Amino acid sequence: MATAQENRTHANTESDSLESLGGVEPLQQDEQPHAGAHINPYEHMKFQLNPDNTITRLSELPTLAASVDDPLGDTRGILSKDVTFNKEKKTWARILRPKPSDLEPGERLPLVIYFHGGGFTTFTAGTVFCNNLCERAARLVPCIFVSVSYRLAPEHRLPAAYEDADDALMWLKEQALDTENGEPWLRELADFSRILLCGWNSGANVAFHARLRALDLDLGPLKILGVMMTQPLFGGMERTQSDYKYADDQMLPLTVNDLIWELALPVGANRDHEYCNPWGSPGIIQKLRNMGKVLVRGYGGDITIDRQRALVELLVKNGVQVVAHFDDIGFHGIDLIDSRRAVATLNYLKDFINSTSSKPKPNRPLTHCHSHSRSHSQSHSSPVPYPSK
Repeated sequence: MATAQENRTHANTESDSLESLGGVEPLQQDEQPHAGAHINPYEHMKFQLNPDNTITRLSELPTLAASVDDPLGDTRGILSKDVTFNKEKKTWARILRPKPSDLEPGERLPLVIYFHGGGFTTFTAGTVFCNNLCERAARLVPCIFVSVSYRLAPEHRLPAAYEDADDALMWLKEQALDTENGEPWLRELADFSRILLCGWNSGANVAFHARLRALDLDLGPLKILGVMMTQPLFGGMERTQSDYKYADDQMLPLTVNDLIWELALPVGANRDHEYCNPWGSPGIIQKLRNMGKVLVRGYGGDITIDRQRALVELLVKNGVQVVAHFDDIGFHGIDLIDSRRAVATLNYLKDFINSTSSKPKPNRPLTHCHSHSRSHSQSHSSPVPYPSK
């Protein structure tokens, strides 16, 4: 499906300098004809719109049970189980941890709260590629992953996903304080003073907003050290150069990107709402300085790349310490099908997690990743650290 995307070449590549990251170059707000105008977003997403404005998802990706519920769970490289953190909302999370044989006695692990992608409208923590990413990361770092299955739009429009992130954090606080009856894996292994929020696509958007909302919550003894965002999903009413350049993207065409926000945002809101467009929100900008360290991972062939680079600039201008990894070649969701890119991203995450620890783990890079892959000859960019101002 992504062959044409993988063969893209860019005659003029941008360096990972601060100047280049800010060049969003928005176009006129009046809509212009674009190469993806013929793409029906409902057909692309395999959605059927219902009279009550809910959707029927006509095609669901395969899911994988937690290892404790899987007859073949012993053959997997980690342990995992599902827990409900809000019975009323029926929201749940998957906890993933290394096996005891892979840990040192008494070892405490960083805790990563992960939010899956899917444009706010699809997937769960059990979706195969979401689960597999968390399994690999939990084994590689090592760390504990708590992968949150938040409520989906349009049945539950934003800020529902952000509220579910709040609930998950408050549930974790309860586990940290309950030293006798708290969730055993967390009680025995988790270092609640080393928490990071992480997400891909819409999940990165959730991680961003969850971090800022957490500044107003009493989470003690939890300590959130930073946020990791892979191909974060943001937007705005003004089009960017990459919106038009990749309007017919095979993974995320422009019409689908617009539909995602139409289904996810509060009724009556447009893409300049602060959930989508934080650049226009004084309240959000005032909080940025207190986010902690931030990692942003992106690809030059992603329809949302201009906004990702602008996000880095926004963070840096507001005193955030940012590490940015941008590849010139690559499209939206490439990590899901390209094993080599997935491995590189996981190693970036590992380095970022260990950089928040006073006792970083030995460097044991992951060199193999079990996933559907296609070969590439493109090189990866170097990390770009931006000191806070």
